[in-house]
Amino acid sequence: MSVTAEPRDLGWRVRAAWLTGGVLLVALVVAVAHLGEGRRFAELLREARPAWLGVAMLFQAGTYLCAAGVWQRALRASGVRRGVGGLVPLGLAKLFADQALPSAGLSGTLLVVRALLRRGVSRGVSVAAMLAGLMSYYVAYAIAVAVSLAVLWRHGELHRALVVLAFLFSLPAAGVPLAILWLRGRAGTSLPRPLLRLPGARELMDALAQAPHGAIFGPRVACETSALQLGVFLLDAATLEATLHAVGSSLTPGVAFASFIVASVVASLAWVPGGLGTFEGTCVAMLHVHGVGLEAALAAVLLLRGFSFWLPMLPGLWIARREMLHQAAGPPA
Repeated sequence: MSVTAEPRDLGWRVRAAWLTGGVLLVALVVAVAHLGEGRRFAELLREARPAWLGVAMLFQAGTYLCAAGVWQRALRASGVRRGVGGLVPLGLAKLFADQALPSAGLSGTLLVVRALLRRGVSRGVSVAAMLAGLMSYYVAYAIAVAVSLAVLWRHGELHRALVVLAFLFSLPAAGVPLAILWLRGRAGTSLPRPLLRLPGARELMDALAQAPHGAIFGPRVACETSALQLGVFLLDAATLEATLHAVGSSLTPGVAFASFIVASVVASLAWVPGGLGTFEGTCVAMLHVHGVGLEAALAAVLLLRGFSFWLPMLPGLWIARREMLHQAAGPPA
């Protein structure tokens, strides 16, 4: 299957997306400094409590273990045994590829598929495992959004704009798992002619036809992988709680979770690398609505993004580059 993840010129569209996100982030910092107290914001960052920052780092480490566990469970369903520790670096590489090239997760998924192929996993199992992970991601995401809306409704903060946002998100959240199941059911048969014109459509169907029947896409694996994906969201929200404590503020776990998820939905719909600027702005607004000061909200969110977005970029870049160099050199002898 032609699933290369080779470096390419990012192109003006990707550079423009990064520039847009950077401008939005700078504008947010300037706005908070203007509306609040810039000196207070700087003090909160400088005096952040190290113990809570350490807790935030542990929570973030847990997200990579959960993500690796998703792939491990999907692979094990096909009789392929891989340790969680060996799959964690691929999670970092996928994170970097997805953030560097906004492609709804496709760039990182292709990178991991090729890495699994190089490690001796068959083409059909590799592709099916990644699709099972993608399907469980959207299932868990939909559950997280539903819980967040319930929390906001209970606090009297479920506004019409949030309902519209949830509806927009429900289209891919429902469409992606259904499309994967539909493709899986048609494995080995021909696709409608319009779909065959899509790049890689024939290769994808050939790979799915080679995947073990009823294993990776079975209900047991679906429940396990969805639970692990939900664990990623919970740990990310817990990281936000920890960074709030680090700057001397706090929120109830439910509100912190809802704030994180709403910001994530906005970021996923914005088509900006990593939701740069859009996530931060939405999350700060959500926290401020629920009583957190602007300076503390911005400081906590920037610390969160430091742990979840910026800090993993360097190891992710190194691992992704190493994987792509190995792939360019061909399979090991």
